Amino acid sequence: MELRRLWLISRQGSDLAMAEAQRCAEELAQEGVEVMLAQAGPTAQDLPELLALDPPPLPQLALVFGGDGTVLGAARHLAPWGVPLLNFNVGGSLGFLTHDRRLLRRQGEAGSEGLWQRLREDRFAIDRRMMLEARVDSDGVHGALNDFYFRPCLEDVAPTCNLELAIDGEVVDQYRGDGLIIATPTGSTGYAMAAGGPILHPGIEAIVVIPICPMSLSSRAVVVPPGSRLTVRPLGDGGRRVRLWKDGAQARVLEPGDHCVLQQSQHHTRFLQLEQSPSYYRTLTHKLHWAGSLMGPDSSGAPEVPTRLP
Repeated sequence: MELRRLWLISRQGSDLAMAEAQRCAEELAQEGVEVMLAQAGPTAQDLPELLALDPPPLPQLALVFGGDGTVLGAARHLAPWGVPLLNFNVGGSLGFLTHDRRLLRRQGEAGSEGLWQRLREDRFAIDRRMMLEARVDSDGVHGALNDFYFRPCLEDVAPTCNLELAIDGEVVDQYRGDGLIIATPTGSTGYAMAAGGPILHPGIEAIVVIPICPMSLSSRAVVVPPGSRLTVRPLGDGGRRVRLWKDGAQARVLEPGDHCVLQQSQHHTRFLQLEQSPSYYRTLTHKLHWAGSLMGPDSSGAPEVPTRLP
């Protein structure tokens, strides 16, 4: 990979992430790489402003410093432009989509072979992740890497809503409850998992539909083919407004009578993978604290994730 221009994207409001990004920027500048610093977060406008330039100064690679939320924000903006992401968990929490911070060693540090040289020598893999898109009537397209979900936007009454789901033009169910999640396999370990949905390997392309606390025992999570076209309609009177969220960020409000069409996006998020032998299952056991022995003296720990640069 030719490192001519890189964007360093840090978690909004995290001094630790911004400091790490600044350190890398100084290191890269010494090697003659053009660097742009930006933040990603609920109110950050750095990425939209950079991409609104004509033409946008697109990088060969974007380094992301933060947790999964920071990665999701960067992916929504950069995936349509084909910019790959290299993510490090700096100031984040769970970090399903990030590398361990220990992989981000200083150039020439003892035991380190130098991240920048490794990138120049193309010693990494590319991990492509399916995305979703949503359209509401004549509104523009919204993109998401993890999920879209529908929740009531009522503030003074019990937070429930009525939603109708059609798949490929056929009405499948009408849900009454706290909402509905439409997720990718990447998003299956996020809100979808918390709501009782299945975990899907990201190598699978499929769409997961999970009702949130439905009031009917017959309403269950379903997995549908990636080419499916899903239509969600809020039901009820004018007071039953529903808010659409994308990767945890607000998208827009739907009124009864509106309809939202969701389907697989033509874009994919591309992640750089640094581990020599990456394993999705090892990530699950580490992040979710699985694989503790039920018979051994220590049943609480999960295997440690290797962090050595190959």
